[in-house]
Amino acid sequence: MSNPALENPLNSIQLHLLKMFSHSHDNLSLEELKDFLVEFYQKKVDEEADFIWKNKNLSQEKLEDFLQAHKRTPYK
Repeated sequence: MSNPALENPLNSIQLHLLKMFSHSHDNLSLEELKDFLVEFYQKKVDEEADFIWKNKNLSQEKLEDFLQAHKRTPYK
């Protein structure tokens, strides 16, 4: 039995990006693409963080409590 992940290790998004940018060879395009992808994923991370902050009822005070908490297992 064959494993599809081994036959094609790239997902559909990766394949599409490779096809789109296979003709672009300048460094400016590469830098612009990197900047765009960083902004895209930063937006996704911010949205997820906002969702967690609201749905887990987090506050700055709770975060400060987490920072001060000592949850290590005591050694005997």
